[in-house]
Amino acid sequence: MADTSTQFEDGFKGGYGDGHEGGHEVGHEGGRESGHDGGRTGIKTFPFPVDLSVLGVGMQVGPMEAGRSWHSGEQIERVHRIDFHVVLLFRGGPVRHMIDFDEYEAGDGEILWIRPGQVHRFSSAADYRGTALIMQPGFLPRATVEATGLYRYDLPPLLRPDRDQLTALEHSLAQLEREYVDTGTLPLSLHTAVLRHTLTAFLLRLAHLAAGAADAAHAQADSTFTRFRQAVEKGFVTNHSVSAYADALGYSRRTLVRAVRAATGETPKGFIDKRVVLEAKRLLAHTDMPIGRIGAVVGFPDAANFSKFFVQHTGTTPVAFRAELR
Repeated sequence: MADTSTQFEDGFKGGYGDGHEGGHEVGHEGGRESGHDGGRTGIKTFPFPVDLSVLGVGMQVGPMEAGRSWHSGEQIERVHRIDFHVVLLFRGGPVRHMIDFDEYEAGDGEILWIRPGQVHRFSSAADYRGTALIMQPGFLPRATVEATGLYRYDLPPLLRPDRDQLTALEHSLAQLEREYVDTGTLPLSLHTAVLRHTLTAFLLRLAHLAAGAADAAHAQADSTFTRFRQAVEKGFVTNHSVSAYADALGYSRRTLVRAVRAATGETPKGFIDKRVVLEAKRLLAHTDMPIGRIGAVVGFPDAANFSKFFVQHTGTTPVAFRAELR
C-alpha cells in the first residue's frame, strides 16, 4: 500500500499553495475570471491538486491537526478562492472563518461547507481540529451533483447537526476516509467507483442537513426560483433587469416575484442587487482595480452611478469601504 499519509499532506499543501506555485491571481473581466499583470490585481484562486491526491482521484479526506501540512503557512490567513469544495467537520474550537465577508464561528461537532468560487479566509491554523474533505468539480456525476445540491450557494455554509445527525455523518465520513486510503484491495477503476458511491452517501446526509438548516426544501422544489438564481449567477455583471430575466426564462414578472419572495423573502431586484454588491465588495477589498473599473465590471459604466448604488445598499462609499479594510 502507498504511503498515503505523505500523499495526503502534500495534497493539501498543493491545494492551499504558498502564492507562488499551484495558484494564480484572477480578476473579473465581463463576469469571467482573467489574469492581470503587475501588483495585487486579483484574488488568488487555487486549483484542486489532482496530481497530489492519493492515486490522482478527485477528492481528498483526512485529519486537520497540528503537524500535518493540510494547508500552507502563508496562504492560510489570506483571502483567496478555491475551485473545489471544502467540507470541514470540527472537533474542538470554536474557530472563526470568513466566507464571502461574513464571519462564522464553528464549534465542536459543527461543519463548514465552502463551495467553489467563494471568497474565504482561515483564522489561526492551530485552532483547526477535525476532518477535512475536499472534492473536485466533475468528480461526481451530474445526477449526484443535483441531488446533493453541490452548487446551492443560497444555503448557509455553517451547519449544526444534532447528536444523531452528527453520529451518522461521522460514521459516513470515517468510512469514506477508510476507502480513500485503501489503495491495495481494488484496481483503480473500482477504487474510484467505490469512492464516488461512498462520497455520495456522505453528501446526501450533508445536503439533507443543509436544506433543513435553511428551511430550503420549498426553494429547492421551486424550479422557477432555481432557474432565476442560476440565470442571475451567470448574468449579474451585465443584466440587472428583472423584466429581462423574466422574459429570458419565459415567466411573467409577477410569477418571478412570487417565486423569489417565497424562496428568499426578497424581491427579484433585491436578489440581483445583493449579488452585484457582493462582487463589488470582493473586488474593492481584495484587488487594486480602480473604483471606476470595478463599477464597469459589475455593470455600471458610469462611476457616479456605481458609487450611488453602492452607498444605497451598504451605507458607505466604495472608497470608504476599501479604506476600512486596508
